[in-house]
Amino acid sequence: MSPQAPLSVSLTKQRAIKLLWSCSSCLNQLKQIHSVLLTTGLSIKNSLLTRLMVNLIDLGDFDYAYKLFNGMLNPRIFLWNTLIRGYSKNVKTFESVSLYKKMAATGIRPDEFTYPFVLKACSDLPEPCTGLAVHNQVIKYGLESFTEVRNELIIMYAKLGDIDSADYLFGSMIDKDLVAWNAFIAACVKVGCASRALSLFHEMGLAGIRPDAITVVGVLSACGQLGCLETGQKVYKYAREEIIGGRNNIIVDNVRLDMYMKCGSTDRARALFCQMPHRNVISWSTMIVGYAINGDSKEALALFSQMHDEGPRANHVTYLGALLACLHAGLVEEGKTYFSRMVGSKNEDVQPRKEHYSCMVDLLGRSGNLEEAYKFILRMPIEPDSGVWGALLGACAIHKNIKLGLIAADKLFELSPDVASYQVVMSNMYASVGKWERVDKLRLRIRKKGAKKVVGYTTIEFNGEIHIFSRGDQSHVYAGNIYQKLEELHAKMKSLGYIQQVDSVYHDIEREEKEATVSTHSEKLAITFGLIVNAKHQSPIRVIKNLRTCEDCHNFCKFLSKISGREIIMRDKSRFHHFMDGMCSCNDFW
Repeated sequence: MSPQAPLSVSLTKQRAIKLLWSCSSCLNQLKQIHSVLLTTGLSIKNSLLTRLMVNLIDLGDFDYAYKLFNGMLNPRIFLWNTLIRGYSKNVKTFESVSLYKKMAATGIRPDEFTYPFVLKACSDLPEPCTGLAVHNQVIKYGLESFTEVRNELIIMYAKLGDIDSADYLFGSMIDKDLVAWNAFIAACVKVGCASRALSLFHEMGLAGIRPDAITVVGVLSACGQLGCLETGQKVYKYAREEIIGGRNNIIVDNVRLDMYMKCGSTDRARALFCQMPHRNVISWSTMIVGYAINGDSKEALALFSQMHDEGPRANHVTYLGALLACLHAGLVEEGKTYFSRMVGSKNEDVQPRKEHYSCMVDLLGRSGNLEEAYKFILRMPIEPDSGVWGALLGACAIHKNIKLGLIAADKLFELSPDVASYQVVMSNMYASVGKWERVDKLRLRIRKKGAKKVVGYTTIEFNGEIHIFSRGDQSHVYAGNIYQKLEELHAKMKSLGYIQQVDSVYHDIEREEKEATVSTHSEKLAITFGLIVNAKHQSPIRVIKNLRTCEDCHNFCKFLSKISGREIIMRDKSRFHHFMDGMCSCNDFW
């Protein structure tokens, strides 16, 4: 039957069902069938309307499906579940939760098929109270023991940032199947609890559960987050030998690309990319973003052009990679060009999102165009979030523009009153120009509000274990060796012209105290530890800093790479720094 062919009104139930099954991919025909059902009186048969509604939901016409649902006489729980599931799977979070509430209000008792999708929707809500209320209902109806319900509860709590509750639910499961393990590992990775994801993988092996390709994807993602190249390579070797064999798996290969890039191993990523028999938009985008954050803007933009000529169509992630490449190289005009392409595109998946606006503000601000960056924010068609205002504040800090910095800081304090880092930046700006009274007032304000300051730390992997260092850390088993070695390194560097940069110490104290403070920053301790334990190897020393590295530590790494002959790869909050022979890949623009 052609899509435009009229339907006969002499329609039997069997004929209607046959047509409903045969034209499930055509909205127009489904609506024609509904019209015939209405004119023949068959619309009172819920079995036909059920099939029609399922097809409408599959095709994404929720408005029509909801009108059809509302017109049904006493819809069965299956129909409620079908519509809730459709809303949830299509990220219509509020509609899914609202329909669940309506279902409860009409006296329909939810079952074990209702809650997985309601909980999935709750995990995407900004506030946890709805999810907690739904969990109470799950307990009330005695459905918490069903595997799919329990899995979604675990994921919900993890996504809401309550890993302890997720861990408790997971630990209390009697029979954890592979799906449960994979769900919790993936949830931990998604919310940034990569260390827990790796420990779960270890526990999984001890429990005798054989992992699959989904497990491998989650674990390799965790390795990428943590910068654990050594562990990631071991996991992939195991997967190759025991799980995926010699078969090519584009999902696994894509996550390997991401892992290599996040570990600063661009050569390994490029080699894999060239070997892949099939590459999709995720493969290309991963490479472009990876090159950008690793400071190789030229290669990122060259790959973007190559993708345009011979690869799949770019999406919003691909364009974010291009903008990041422009940001890290200070290519303002090129960045404007890429952004204009996005705005002018008819492809919805290319339209700018908040992260693209944030990147443009950062690009304009860091290049010194602060007023233009501010006007850009005021013209935004969407509400600026903390990422956008944070980019402006960071740029104001670099260029010491207190007037605009205050505007950005006030906006940030409204949006994120519990985050102290923005007020700390503003306080540091006052300190940099010697306005200590205002520094004291801001710090008092932070204490009164109870805002949380992010504590800086640096991690390094050695023998499959992650070592964590904080400023002035004396707790590490190698502490004595580290401080002795660090003192030797400082002495040798100073003989070659190294001068400690103390401008990043925003306290009204003497220079000697400031030098003592920067001497034991966490990245210096981690890198020195790496030199000690890898003294016989010439492999790069890889560290990850959770905050932006300071000017002195950046200078320290340049000198260290010169005197040691070792490559130092540091990933900080915003990008990579590859230090080699006294130079950095960022060219001192970061």
